[in-house]
Amino acid sequence: MMTLVIPGPKAPSKDIDVYLRLLVDELKELWEQGVPTYDKFTNSGFTLRAAIMWTINDFPAYGKFSGLSTTGFWHVMLSVNPAVRPVRQKRRAYDPERYEAMKAEVDRLSSIRFIREVDYPTWLANVVMVRKPRKGWRMCVDYTNLNRACPKDSFPLPRIDQLVDATAGHALLSFMDAYSGYNQIFMHPEDQAHTSFITDRGLYCYKVMPFGPKNAGATYQRLVNHLFAPLIGNTMEVYVDDMLVKSRTADQHIPNLSAMFTILKQYKMRLNPTKCPFGVASGKFLGFMISQRGIEANPEKIQAILDMTIPKTVKDIQRLTGRVAALTRFISKATDRCAPFFKALKGTKRNITWTAECETAFSELKEYMGRTPLLSTPEHGDILVVYLSVSASAISSVLIRSKDNVMHPVHYVSKALQDAEVRYPDIEKLAFSLVVSARRLRPYFQAHTIHVLTNQPLRQVLQKPETSG
Repeated sequence: MMTLVIPGPKAPSKDIDVYLRLLVDELKELWEQGVPTYDKFTNSGFTLRAAIMWTINDFPAYGKFSGLSTTGFWHVMLSVNPAVRPVRQKRRAYDPERYEAMKAEVDRLSSIRFIREVDYPTWLANVVMVRKPRKGWRMCVDYTNLNRACPKDSFPLPRIDQLVDATAGHALLSFMDAYSGYNQIFMHPEDQAHTSFITDRGLYCYKVMPFGPKNAGATYQRLVNHLFAPLIGNTMEVYVDDMLVKSRTADQHIPNLSAMFTILKQYKMRLNPTKCPFGVASGKFLGFMISQRGIEANPEKIQAILDMTIPKTVKDIQRLTGRVAALTRFISKATDRCAPFFKALKGTKRNITWTAECETAFSELKEYMGRTPLLSTPEHGDILVVYLSVSASAISSVLIRSKDNVMHPVHYVSKALQDAEVRYPDIEKLAFSLVVSARRLRPYFQAHTIHVLTNQPLRQVLQKPETSG
């Protein structure tokens, strides 16, 4: 498990409001001009440089990198189990293109002091070069063996659906992305050698937290939870390195940003301005499109389904159903829509039987994905309605919110029936559908009064279960 040693906060700065007004109004202009001159943003000793990084060279302090503190109390400990025998992986061979990319990245990381040379490491891992989607290579390290020796950090990550619900419905949003966020946290000196990796240039280890250790995400979540504790759930939401400031009205946005930037200044966290849209009405957050209107499916995920050709292999069908699964919140009776695809996979490991039923289901799915609904977010005191539906092989439901006498979907639920569940009478399937819905939509059932609507006398069955036989 990674242990994060956290200091107490410093006194907040009071000179940030004017700076933020300039930032929100003029940052777009600066992006169009390229790397800005910082003098025009100087106000009461606070400059744009204090929270923004245009390049890695903008890190001040010792050498070219200071991390989240110049006094060294932001340290990550790996908690490696001493009873586990260290593993030194054998050096792997790479093609010339990967060698050149590795050499360039090692030179870059050395120049900014993210890594250092190491002698006689007990743990040693290989570099893995991963091609970026657009251009170039990303250097990763294979920490498979090291991760097996580290206990799992059980620090909880926030529920994505609840964060998305809490964000939608706001007038203005600002999305923040830390510049090499993981790398802004120091490794504990005693654990640096555990991150050692081998290259054709020699042996190196990380002085900062790299990507790859299994608890890196939980460690970063613990960090941001501590930093932004007064703001999270009020004016800010954070999921690992995805940070967002939200405001119900436009007038509130500058003060809300001010509070967040005050914390950034205290702890010297730097943002990447090219990935920080400020003061926008909508944007992508955790794979969803959010706005004041509500929650929409990610257009890229929808397009990925619309662009698919007729599946010809098992992997093609698995790819299709996987893409549908990522959007089930927006899809009415998703399991029923995919039932023909699952039938095509039954009893085969290689070949599939693409039937007319599959063809019809595929066409209807694409038609539906072209008009996925806008989901609403309930407000405090709203009475919600859940509609239940059953079929021969699945149960489904939709949570509805009524606003201005118009019904708005909040969340769709669907589940395939297994084994004995398939043989339930319809009335029992409805009861089971209610149970599944209550479990999956627990936060809504806890916070709101829910009216259940069906075409069956479900209340009598729940009150007198013996009548169902």
